[in-house]
Amino acid sequence: MTITVTVRRWLLGLLLICLVAAGLAGCAGLRTRAAMGTQLVLSTIQDPKTFNYALNQEFPSIFLFCYRGLTREEGTTGKLQPDLAESWEISPDQRQVVFTLREGLQWSDGVPLTADDVVFTYRDVIFNPKIPAESQEALRIGPERQLPDVQKLDDRRIQFTLAEPFAPFLAATAGPPTDIVILPKHKLEQSVQTLDANGNPLFLSTWGTGTDPKEIVVNGPYQIAEYRPGERVIFRRNPYFWQKDTQGQPLPYVDRIVWQIAESTDTQLLAFRSGDLDAMGDVRPLRPEYFELLKHEERRGRFTVYTGGEWSGTTFIAFNLNQAKNARGQPFVNPIKSRWFNNVAFRHRKLNAPRSELIAHLSKRAQLREIKMDPPR
Repeated sequence: MTITVTVRRWLLGLLLICLVAAGLAGCAGLRTRAAMGTQLVLSTIQDPKTFNYALNQEFPSIFLFCYRGLTREEGTTGKLQPDLAESWEISPDQRQVVFTLREGLQWSDGVPLTADDVVFTYRDVIFNPKIPAESQEALRIGPERQLPDVQKLDDRRIQFTLAEPFAPFLAATAGPPTDIVILPKHKLEQSVQTLDANGNPLFLSTWGTGTDPKEIVVNGPYQIAEYRPGERVIFRRNPYFWQKDTQGQPLPYVDRIVWQIAESTDTQLLAFRSGDLDAMGDVRPLRPEYFELLKHEERRGRFTVYTGGEWSGTTFIAFNLNQAKNARGQPFVNPIKSRWFNNVAFRHRKLNAPRSELIAHLSKRAQLREIKMDPPR
């Protein structure tokens, strides 16, 4: 049996909280330069693999800074909140969801962001069988694994029709890191419609990391200004980003983010202690030895170690239902466990139980039948 625990990480929400905080201008790590305005220096331990969100499989990624979805998940409560969509309505039978976009949305090149972009993103990119977008699988509904039908009602309203009521649908419309962001139709439509010699959309090779950053059009708080492989990604504030603070001032406050690419977390630690980084750590906690060291250096180093608090997340328990056999006629899954996992009553009864109770139950069944449980893989 394989037990998989997956936690949804929302670096963007945490980062933007930092960026829009009213007291950010007084933070020790915030640097002001006459030539570039305010700047924040962060770090990651890997180069970006693509600038095309539909093909992204990495975390963290540049999309945390650059793109938004119809909704977003609040980082501590896990509740869905409006983002590019200001509201949504669900039909009484829960099979139709109508989103209404915010008025006056624009892409980073000044082109209006409308319902056409939403329909293009879902119908032509995410649901396209020739594009391996991971988020497509999350929206296959019912025994027939049908994808939602998406229709434009007007420039600001989009209607999704589902094969049956599907509770995870709204969560799937949230933005990065794991779900669906809205892509610019006016920049990408031709690459989706044009096929190469092998019948594949040119979209698959569009917006790689070698693309001129000026060609990358975004809808998030930042756009890519420069990328130097192995060194850094520089983001500049998107002047067309929709969000404002309670006083009506445009967000984000920080004009520029420098994302340094480090060889390892040890390199990050050295850079932070020497003052070359404004922050260290993201959604992953600091290593225990780092925490102890930095905690002792807080006063002398003029920085603060914060406790992140609670995170929203989802726990998945996956049962291997594969009943196939290998070339030698041996089942891939132990026949005894396969009978358990393929028994609907077993799954219904135990999936709502605490994880410790579930594991104890499985272990007891294994002992009674004198078999050895495989370790989690």
